[in-house]
Amino acid sequence: MSPLKIGIVGATGYTGSELVRLLGAHPQVSVEIITSQSRAGEPFSAVHPAFRGLEDRLLQRVEDLEGMDLDLVFLALPHGVSMSFVRDHGIARFRIIDLSGDFRLGTAEAYERWYGQPHVVPEFLGEAVFGLPELNRRSIKSARLVGNPGCYPTASTLALVPLLKHGLIDPAGIVIDAKSGVSGAGAKAKAATHFPDVFGNFKAYALLGHRHTPEIEETLSRVAGQDVQLLFTPHLLPIDRGILVTAYALGAEGVDDAGLKAAYHDFYRDEPFVRVVDAPPAVKQVRGSNFCDVFVAHDARTGRVVALSVLDNLVKGAAGQAVQNMNLMFGLPERTGLQQGPLHP
Repeated sequence: MSPLKIGIVGATGYTGSELVRLLGAHPQVSVEIITSQSRAGEPFSAVHPAFRGLEDRLLQRVEDLEGMDLDLVFLALPHGVSMSFVRDHGIARFRIIDLSGDFRLGTAEAYERWYGQPHVVPEFLGEAVFGLPELNRRSIKSARLVGNPGCYPTASTLALVPLLKHGLIDPAGIVIDAKSGVSGAGAKAKAATHFPDVFGNFKAYALLGHRHTPEIEETLSRVAGQDVQLLFTPHLLPIDRGILVTAYALGAEGVDDAGLKAAYHDFYRDEPFVRVVDAPPAVKQVRGSNFCDVFVAHDARTGRVVALSVLDNLVKGAAGQAVQNMNLMFGLPERTGLQQGPLHP
């Protein structure tokens, strides 16, 4: 088949530059345009020097997309900006994978509540497909618009899905303790991610109101077939990449450790990027890769189930998952362009 003609809108942030890195090695892709409104006219490698000699083309403005023949556009834009792009361009000329939160939630009311602004194209929310391949593979294949999941929701959902799918835990009272590296906050400098504040430090943030909470609840409620209400607490780790989720829930009657592990191995048996591991996983085991490692254990003393997951927030938590979705949308093998092993150490 001819190479897919791809555009990356918002290429200078961390997720955008990660898309450039991954798609540069994809055998079925031709990246036709990479944009940045603030750095247009500069070489991409001037913004990200690691790409010297690999990607030196000039960044263009988003207006330069007009008239281009593209198969798909990745939107690596801030929340609130992506939906304006969809309003202005529609989804008829090219398919879209949006890496912001603008098309992840099911209703405009939920979006406005958690993101603090009205949704400008609510008519597209019903058409957008939540891009978690492990749950929505069939719908992703035919989608014109995919809302790429957030990094925390991806890690949290993959940790818990087998438990809720098979009724192995009580869907009430789930607690998710999540920790992320600072790249999850984006490339723009902020006081909270300033090196002297982060290094040697560890803290919770967005307590009781993180905007990824409804994304996780909506997804897990669909899996469970009933409302799931949970407590989600994110923390900032003094590392650049990686997410570790530890989720706690009350186990169903008769649940034991062996049965839980068997359920995970069975559920993820054919998944190319989810690895069920035999010991609590560490973020360095997935760094730079599209893998999510999951682990589960039963505490017979308290009756609680503990589920853990790790992933690279910029790969399986963002750009890698977006490429995985692109592969599905165009009938390519899911692993295409994503077979890089983790960077370890």
